[in-house]
Amino acid sequence: MGLALSFSPYVQAGNVSTLADKTARYAAETYYDDMVVSLGELVKFNTVAREGVSVFDNPVHQAFKAELARQAKELGLDFTDHGAVVVIGLGQGKERLGIVTHGDVQPANPAKWAKSPFELDMASEPGNIIGRGTEDDKGPISSALYAMKAIKDAGISLSKRIELYVYMAEESDWGPLEDFIREHELPGVNITLDSEYPVVTAEKGYGSLKMTFPDKAVTGKSPYLSRFSGGFFGSQIPEDAVAVIENTDAKLVKRLKAKAAGYKTLSFDFTAGGQRLTVKASGTSAHSSKPESGVNAITHLADLLADIRWPGNASGALVNFVNDYMGTGLYGEKFGDIAYRDDFMGPLTVQLTVLKQESNGIRLNINLRRPQGKSSEQLDKELRAALDRWQQKNKLTLLDISTWIGEPFVQENAPQTKTLLSVFSHYTGVKKPEPIAIGGSTNSKLFPNAVSFGPSMPGEVYSGHSEHEFISAAQFKLNLKMYTAVMIELAK
Repeated sequence: MGLALSFSPYVQAGNVSTLADKTARYAAETYYDDMVVSLGELVKFNTVAREGVSVFDNPVHQAFKAELARQAKELGLDFTDHGAVVVIGLGQGKERLGIVTHGDVQPANPAKWAKSPFELDMASEPGNIIGRGTEDDKGPISSALYAMKAIKDAGISLSKRIELYVYMAEESDWGPLEDFIREHELPGVNITLDSEYPVVTAEKGYGSLKMTFPDKAVTGKSPYLSRFSGGFFGSQIPEDAVAVIENTDAKLVKRLKAKAAGYKTLSFDFTAGGQRLTVKASGTSAHSSKPESGVNAITHLADLLADIRWPGNASGALVNFVNDYMGTGLYGEKFGDIAYRDDFMGPLTVQLTVLKQESNGIRLNINLRRPQGKSSEQLDKELRAALDRWQQKNKLTLLDISTWIGEPFVQENAPQTKTLLSVFSHYTGVKKPEPIAIGGSTNSKLFPNAVSFGPSMPGEVYSGHSEHEFISAAQFKLNLKMYTAVMIELAK
């Protein structure tokens, strides 16, 4: 049964048509609780990529898609499974509006969560909905489903078919999506629900720098590092790091503890046994595209140890390198000539994210997010030149140096941008919002005329990829309103 609409659908409610506004408010009033239930069912699936298992064969991915199919059928929406991509649709128009999301998530450490990260937690922090994927990106999927349901209830005649795309490997491998795009005709206008408001029209290029610090024996009775470890995955600011120091004495322990007391944004734990001291740093995890939202435990632990020039085994050389070229900064100012910024996209960010012990040493991963304004070739050349200088100065050869530098993305003149800004302004009260750039990288790059629209509010901490991922109940409801209004304005 359709909504009873006793008004002209073309009357404007501010910058939003009355039809869109009425239906958006109906969606929030009618379906908020159902949307929470939907999200709870989606969060249950640990849709992290499994090493050695393709996106097509992952049994959890298959079960997650089956749950999406069940929900779509229950809501009266059509569902098509293309393997790595599912499409949930409403309407039959020849023209189409694409809504782009993803169903996979990043790993989560259960020890960091009050409840399982794969169980919706609404009790630990009243007002927040906690769980892996609540913000990135299962929450937006549930919001889009119930926006489509509200539009269906209203019986609105659509000139464009609405298609919700859910990709199952956004966090790990874009190849299957690129294959899908080559084989299918995409909507001419697309909105990605995987970023920030008000509208994202530019994204920094994702990059990485990897190298191995070779291990070698340390002799003598001076202090040295026998272990230095930390990090969880490549796009997370690490909140844990550990150093083990051999040949310590009471004077060194006292000095390090005194220095540790001066740090205000993270904590250190000291465990002494004989001449061995173990130091654990606890920082704050965050998405690596927003390093200012986190506190990097690895770089801060290295900073704690910076008063000593450590013997050059793998752990010692690595700490020396971090202090020489990284420090606790965010933007690569110490790393040779690589630092730069763009007026719109902001600065290059440079963050150490993972240390991995391998048979020949310690593998270090540095995550880069680069704006426009410098070519990938120039940045690569500057990175390698800086590494050459460090190796020569320290008489050490780094192993297996590799760089990968993606291109920044800029979307100009997307036809839906004005509508998105109007809807955002109408429901938030923000006057004259403007498009923004982000450090993250979304599937907008691959879809025609695609820009990002939420789910995170400007100025708020983005919790995706952190060990405290959540979406507030108020934001979840607001997203449902805005997504409903946008779909109507662009597809009616």
